[in-house]
Amino acid sequence: MTNASNKSLMKTFYSNLILILISINFLFTPAQAQIPVGYYDSAQGLQDEDLRLALHNIIKNHTVVSYSDLWTVYETSDQRSDGKVWDIYSNCDFDFVSDQCGSYSSICDCYNREHSVPQSWFNDASPMVSDAFHVIPTDGKVNGYRSNYPYGECNSGTVYGTGKLGSCTYPGYSGTVFEPADEYKGDVARIYFYMATRYLDVIDNWPGGASFSGDNLSAWTVNMLLDWHHDDPVSQKEIDRNNAVYSYQDNRNPYVDNPIWADAVWDPDYVPNYVDNISAFFSISPNPAQDFVVITTNFNDYNSSKIVIYDISGRIVYSKNLVSATETIDICNYFPGTYYIAFEMDDKCYYNKLLIVK
Repeated sequence: MTNASNKSLMKTFYSNLILILISINFLFTPAQAQIPVGYYDSAQGLQDEDLRLALHNIIKNHTVVSYSDLWTVYETSDQRSDGKVWDIYSNCDFDFVSDQCGSYSSICDCYNREHSVPQSWFNDASPMVSDAFHVIPTDGKVNGYRSNYPYGECNSGTVYGTGKLGSCTYPGYSGTVFEPADEYKGDVARIYFYMATRYLDVIDNWPGGASFSGDNLSAWTVNMLLDWHHDDPVSQKEIDRNNAVYSYQDNRNPYVDNPIWADAVWDPDYVPNYVDNISAFFSISPNPAQDFVVITTNFNDYNSSKIVIYDISGRIVYSKNLVSATETIDICNYFPGTYYIAFEMDDKCYYNKLLIVK
């Protein structure tokens, strides 16, 4: 990997961390439903399957909303700024209640309740059948065209609403797929990450769908959804929807709250690819560490530098401007697990991994 590629990755990672922190700060404003204090504590410092299991245990016991009550949920979870239904399958102007399906014959006739993970894949079972995080309002006719095909990418296909239907051109699958609009691909990815986490204990029993394999997402689906997740970051729409659904179901989509967790769970190259020749900038000892860690910079001009420590979710747990070439940091109260230490100098930021053990 070239120096330029590594710098680009570092810049992207740093930008994502800042976006996460801004999003978390917004979630804690009084006007919004809040993440309960300590809600994600048991997931701190984890990654891979340990993280997915911890998040599963946090969100699994949700309040079940009835299928008929989804219509009411949508009035707060999926309302555009003009008061119309926010439909990700079309640009139609649907009014709540009066434009509920019923019957339809054309696009823009009505909106219905679309199972992003088709209900035939899990035999219409509860609570999946009415989980508002994945059952979303969409144009009835386009929903019919989508049928129970998996999401995917098709370079050529028949356009229906804002999506299209055709043979999958994403590597790893060649069957028929439905491709949503680019502006909602990240939304769909994070919905599927939620479903693969909330229902990891029952996915293995789902009888259909190329999107899942065993108790997880299929390999080609993971690769595609991570691409979508990166190309279409969390939007204000998703933040608002996450808060609204939480007010009904008492659980959250963790991949909207902390987008970096999608990489921490599913990207096998998540940890090592952000830095290059980091020893030229600063060193960490001991590593792994238990009670304290010593950061030593290799620059004489350290007065314009800062050391920042992030946990696995992107939350800042330590930040200090350097006043000497060596900084000793007390980590006794930190959860065990993986952290990232950032050495910030001028407009550059360099990362290294720190493992805390107890």
